[in-house]
Amino acid sequence: QVQLKESGGGLVQAGGSLRLSCAATGTIRNIGKMEWYRQAPGNQRELVSRIGARGDTNYADSVRGRFTISRDNAKNTVILQMNNLKPEDTAVYYCSAWLVRSGEFIPREYWGQGTQVTVSS
Repeated sequence: QVQLKESGGGLVQAGGSLRLSCAATGTIRNIGKMEWYRQAPGNQRELVSRIGARGDTNYADSVRGRFTISRDNAKNTVILQMNNLKPEDTAVYYCSAWLVRSGEFIPREYWGQGTQVTVSS
């Protein structure tokens, strides 16, 4: 069974930093793109950042220059380093991964359960 587990959320003051981590566990054949989304109360879930299998990255305009996404393929992990945090970054952050389970050939999307990030002003 494949699971994604986020960690690293918490409460931080504006201008501070947090590092989110998401590990995929289970019998995995390979992992394609990995993404971080966030959802604030009353808002739709939005894409924050994406990293492809080869390390190509994309960022939402609102976080570009402050957030950095990376991955460790040996550990099936994606990291989101968040610097210069703002109160508007407050949300539940979710990781997503498109991956192929061992014994299968079709990639499927898996989601973590989310981790709360709260930035105080």
